[in-house]
Amino acid sequence: MVQDKAKCYSNIKYSLFFIGTIYTLILLFLFLLSGLSARLSLFLASGPFTIPLYLAVVSIGYYLLDFPLNFYQSHILEHKFSLSKQSLSDWLKDQLKTGLISYFIGLILLSAFYLILRYFSHNWWLIISLFWIFFSVILAKVMPVIIIPLFFKYKKLDDEVLRGRVLKLADKMKVKIIDCFQIDFSKKTLKANAAFVGIGNTRRVILADTLKDKYTHDEIEVILAHEFAHYQLKHLLKLIVINSLTTFIIFYIIFKTSYYTLALFGLSSLSDVAALPLICIYFILFAIVTTPFEAFVSRSFARSADS
Repeated sequence: MVQDKAKCYSNIKYSLFFIGTIYTLILLFLFLLSGLSARLSLFLASGPFTIPLYLAVVSIGYYLLDFPLNFYQSHILEHKFSLSKQSLSDWLKDQLKTGLISYFIGLILLSAFYLILRYFSHNWWLIISLFWIFFSVILAKVMPVIIIPLFFKYKKLDDEVLRGRVLKLADKMKVKIIDCFQIDFSKKTLKANAAFVGIGNTRRVILADTLKDKYTHDEIEVILAHEFAHYQLKHLLKLIVINSLTTFIIFYIIFKTSYYTLALFGLSSLSDVAALPLICIYFILFAIVTTPFEAFVSRSFARSADS
């Protein structure tokens, strides 16, 4: 019964992801073909404020158009399967935080994109790729100390016996962590989770209180052994290399083909912020093509970590 319910939940989530992807592509194509993107870019033309204003208007517009699907998927469905106890007001607060974080990250990346595009017309794709890779590493480093605390309260694990086992396991598997923490997952969801996050002096283990309270020490140690195995087998480094290569490839494809695709939508140059939806289309289509490969790599790494 539980397995049937879990399978039903997964099938719905996959279906909604597929529907959401197609829906987003349709919105982007309509935004370009209708000329709305070009008119918005022209209307907002205000020197250094064009990019932040354009991104703000488009982000808010997309959020409103996507709200019904997003609300059902991340709030109603979670309650329907008894996986969440988060109130509507708390959900909306998290949505606002997520939106603001996404906006500022997007603004940094886009500002760098257009700045590099302006001064390096022939090899911009290479420089932008390097910047995006560097920025993703910085994000991974600061996520445990800046981003996670915005959504959860976390402290050092108060179960000293379990904490000792985790630290001993990390030492045995030659994984350097600063400590083991717990977060108040239970205030939002009934799901249980554990994470091995951060880079260098921010690397740490984070346990959801739902996991700590409902699973035995042996079970938790097995879960973390799997996560540490990913590190020991250099899966994290391999993923960084794979993601870096895909970043180079997608920007090179844009570099080689944008002349033709821009003409299809009546756009003159990638440097025009009105072409931003076209760049988003490239990334979405590329993700669709590469998803099977990413799933294969993920499953392969998971089996190795299990072993």
